[in-house]
Amino acid sequence: MKPLFALNKYVHSGSLEPALIELVLMRASQLNGCAYCLDMHSKDARAAGETEQRLYVLQAWREAPFYSDRERAALAWCEAVTRLDPVHGVADDVYEQARAQFSEKELGDLNMAVILINAWNRIAIPFQNPPGAYQPAKH
Repeated sequence: MKPLFALNKYVHSGSLEPALIELVLMRASQLNGCAYCLDMHSKDARAAGETEQRLYVLQAWREAPFYSDRERAALAWCEAVTRLDPVHGVADDVYEQARAQFSEKELGDLNMAVILINAWNRIAIPFQNPPGAYQPAKH
């Protein structure tokens, strides 16, 4: 677990905005069906100032007008990396969209955030970690 905690520290102290990270963590957890992580990251997102509206509609972000181009690129990247296409990996258009919004370092950090949450989801789901007990740290 120590490497995952170290990666978590890196992701949260890296080049990406905290609110963007929380959206990505939420979206991957939605895709993977991880109730524990959804509960945790929805609380963290709210504590960081995220709105209820944006959290409620996150699953349908493509149709919602209140996500920025940068957030849309991050969410598309998150989905592509979480659901890697068996033939092509990440589609060229998703890569180009991400590169238009993120520097090389930022895209690397975004990728590490997606890797991190997918790893946590794959720990929480099989061991059936129950949602509800997590409380965000006071800022």
